[in-house]
Amino acid sequence: MRHLVLLIILFAFSKSSVSQTFEIGPFIGGANYIGDVGKSSFVNPNTVVGGAIAKWNRSDRHSLRFTLLYAQIQADDAKSNEVRRQERGYSFTNHIAEASFGLEFNFYSFDLHDGGQQSTPYLYTGITYFNTKHHYLSEDLPFPGVLEPQGDNWSFAIPVIFGYKQTLTPKIIGAIEIGARYTFTDNIDGSNPQELLGRRNPPREFGNTNTNDWYVFSGVTFTFTFGKKPCYCNI
Repeated sequence: MRHLVLLIILFAFSKSSVSQTFEIGPFIGGANYIGDVGKSSFVNPNTVVGGAIAKWNRSDRHSLRFTLLYAQIQADDAKSNEVRRQERGYSFTNHIAEASFGLEFNFYSFDLHDGGQQSTPYLYTGITYFNTKHHYLSEDLPFPGVLEPQGDNWSFAIPVIFGYKQTLTPKIIGAIEIGARYTFTDNIDGSNPQELLGRRNPPREFGNTNTNDWYVFSGVTFTFTFGKKPCYCNI
């Protein structure tokens, strides 16, 4: 993570010879979780995610990006394709409130002051800090038990987001994207209570405690642009 932060800072303060434009607008789409409960499909939105996105286009190839997003997530073993999970029968509901900052890289030039229609695929990564709830089994295994929320869980994640954006008007940009977040917690679903208790409790552990949880936000954005093309002079 330290090297990722240094890379973002390096790009943020590098000199640019192209226009600098700001963008701000809403994000709306679907969310799904990937872990030890319910379906394990990579992209399977089953709840709504919404929030806001802001960008500072440092050049025609990269932007600094900041997002605030919120979603309810849910998972149910009864909807899994795995027989073992269906028989186990766990389910839970949680929330994710995230703030993310990083770099968006354009595959092609995306100069908003060019005058013509612009479009490009892009890749975003950076650092995400999010809040969710710990969960904890109400009874020791082998009893079924119920996954119950047990307090706040603050953690970091690494987002990897692929998208495609296009100018809709000279001042409005539309984009569609799919973004996976690899988290540094394994207890969004309650499978690893060590994070909550500070010690292991094998009778209430389940699933694979060697892999962390993921969540995916897929959606669309409509950002409104503002800012003037600066004058660069050689002195």
